[in-house]
Amino acid sequence: MHDSNAHIRTALLLLTLSALLFSGMGVLIRFASQTVDNATIVFFRNAVGLLFILPLVLRSGIHNLKTQKLWMHTWRAVIGLTAMYGFFYAIAHMKLSNAMVFTYSSPIFIPLIAWLFLKERITTWMLWTSLLGMVGVLFVAKPDSGLFNQLSAIGIMASFCAAMAFVTVRALTNTEPPVRIVFYFCLIATIISALPMFWHWRVFSPTELFYLCGAGILATASQLCMSHAYKLAPAGQIGPANYLAIIFAGMWAAMLWQEYPDGLNLIGFSLILMALLMCSPQIQRKIERLWT
Repeated sequence: MHDSNAHIRTALLLLTLSALLFSGMGVLIRFASQTVDNATIVFFRNAVGLLFILPLVLRSGIHNLKTQKLWMHTWRAVIGLTAMYGFFYAIAHMKLSNAMVFTYSSPIFIPLIAWLFLKERITTWMLWTSLLGMVGVLFVAKPDSGLFNQLSAIGIMASFCAAMAFVTVRALTNTEPPVRIVFYFCLIATIISALPMFWHWRVFSPTELFYLCGAGILATASQLCMSHAYKLAPAGQIGPANYLAIIFAGMWAAMLWQEYPDGLNLIGFSLILMALLMCSPQIQRKIERLWT
């Protein structure tokens, strides 16, 4: 029991560090986007990630990269890359904390997508949770004259694409080890995101390279911390710590750009956090016990 509690504490610390690193990535992307286009930022994020994962691949052996699911890896990379373009664009043009909300609201869409594509059972509880989260996203997005403004539409599209990528990863984990999944994502995403660089490549200043490479390093380090945390403790017990990134992003935004959330933002943040907590298997079991 003591070991279990120690593992949970360590996992929570790792997830907190992951959230801090991810919010730091958002800050560097915001700085980089002042002079660098979105396509270049996405390319550097993937290329740096690929360089990070290569030593792990070499250590596990090249033979472990053999796969019969190349089309699924490709689909995951394409849909994940689409989400990345959307998220990074939102970070560059929205309040940082709002952009992070879109980044982390993708779990709201996962039950619906898993039901549609993997035929997983969807319960009434899951539907209510998704509905509550979507209402929260609307408060953050702020419908404009009955229609979403372009930035909000991009943010919601990115969240939906990220959810589809997560569901694809869930399907891949039945046969594919984590290093193989991450490697193929980084490889395919780097190749695809390199294509626009034929038009966008130029000489970058040392400051721009610091922001671009730093964002890639922080994002990859954040993923590694998160992966290790989920090895130590169940997602349902520690998952909500991920959303500290929204709070960290809000603190960075207030300090660096004097961006503060308004009343509707705070209501939206609260509803999304409530929905994400309701996704926790532990909370679902407690509610079921109360009703039975």
